[in-house]
This record gives sequence, structure tokens and C-alpha cells, in this order.
Amino acid sequence: MKDEGARQWKKDEGMNTSDSSFILHPSSLPVVGAVMVVGGGIAGMQASLDLAEQGFKVYLVEKKSAIGGHMAQLDKTFPTNDCAMCTISPKLVETGRHPSIEILTDSEALEVNGQAGDFTVTVERAPRFIDVNKCIACGDCTKVCPVIVPDQFNEGLAPRRAAFKLYPQAVPNAFAIEKRGIAPCRDACPGGQRAQGYIALIREGRWNDALRVIKMDNPFPGICGRICNHRCETACNRNLVDEPINIRALKRFASREMALSRIFAGN
Repeated sequence: MKDEGARQWKKDEGMNTSDSSFILHPSSLPVVGAVMVVGGGIAGMQASLDLAEQGFKVYLVEKKSAIGGHMAQLDKTFPTNDCAMCTISPKLVETGRHPSIEILTDSEALEVNGQAGDFTVTVERAPRFIDVNKCIACGDCTKVCPVIVPDQFNEGLAPRRAAFKLYPQAVPNAFAIEKRGIAPCRDACPGGQRAQGYIALIREGRWNDALRVIKMDNPFPGICGRICNHRCETACNRNLVDEPINIRALKRFASREMALSRIFAGN
């Protein structure tokens, strides 16, 4: 609360508002406004719970897709050697269910303006590509996702799919999809063809799915696989290592494989 607001509030209560006697007593002021807690680790969760129990509306900002912080990555904690997840799980559940705590995942605080009691915060929120309110955490998206990336939660020691849940006990209990901007090949293609998706599907032998993804952007893959001037291959980052992926040939290959499968199915 600003000084002027506090003075006015005391004046309305019939109190002396002279500068010599003006003292703010937090316990005597009404609980108003909201609080933002940046960081969803064990400290951020406990701070959010303490503030919410005092009657504040709390916005918990976390840059990852789930709260838990570094403690969720640990197996045991020093010095008692207790199970880290056994310690943090009750806090996760309580924070996720508290009606006065709003969790903002995939978010970062960019700018803070104002003064104590009257802040305005600019928060940037990255797209999750999955609706948290509709996701039931069944994991079906992970089973069909063809893209494999290093698992940063496990310090890159194991692979995971681009459709993922940060860890099994994650709160919110929902999956997310990791996307890293627009691929150079798609940016160079006049038709905006999403080559990464169908190349990953071809690698797994899923010809039907690969052709479906191709036709979302290009209804004539067989023709373009022969006459295209393949700007995507010129822009391919593999040029920096050895040679680009033959995207045009893969498009033609997927179209031919589906045509052959239909011919043999008809026989």
C-alpha cells in the first residue's frame, strides 16, 4: 500500500495522520493485492504456501514446464539421506491444489516497475503446445512422437521425446512439447514444408504418417520430389558438417512407398 493510501485509510478510521505519528503496522493493515514468487523450487513453493495461507493471491512463476526445481532432480538429501521426492511431493501437491496459488509454467519475469506495494511485472510465457486443462497425462503423445532430444532434466544423460513430462511426479501433471523455433529448411521452402516431421517419421518406417504430414503442406509430394529446386537442402545445417539431407528424395520415397503399398494391397 502506498503512503498516501495508508494515510487516507487511517484518516477514514479517525486516526492521527501527522508525519510524526505516522507508522505502518503490517498486522493492522487489511490484506489486499497479490504477490509474485519467482522460481518454483522448494523455497518458492514454501513461500507461496505461506503467503497464500495469509490471504494473498500468489502467482508462482517457473521457467520450466513444471515446478519442483533442483530438488526434484535429487535422489537423496544431505545430511539425513532422506528421499528427496518423499520430502517434496507433499509440497508439490499442496501448491498445485491451493485455490489462491496460480502456477505460471514456461514463464519468465522480464521487467518489474513500480515500488513496494505497487508493482507491475511483465511476464513472458512460452507456448506449451498442450492444453494443461485437457491433458490427462496418458503419455500417448510421447509414444508416437518421432523426435528424440537429450533429457535436460537428467543432465543430458538419457534421451527423451520432444513431447514429454518433465518428471513422473510433475506439477502440473501434464505433458508439453518442446519446439526450437523454425527450422532453416522450412524457412527456405516457398511452401513452408515441415521437413523435420516427416523425415523423423520416415526414419521410424511410418510411411503413412510421413505422407500425411507431407500432404498437410504439399498436396503433390510425388511431383515436387522430382522437379523441386530443393532450397531446403541449401539451407540445411548439415552443410556445416558434411552434406545436407536429401530432403527431395525422401519426399519422393515416401510418396512411392505409399503408392506401392496400395498397389500390393489391391492385389
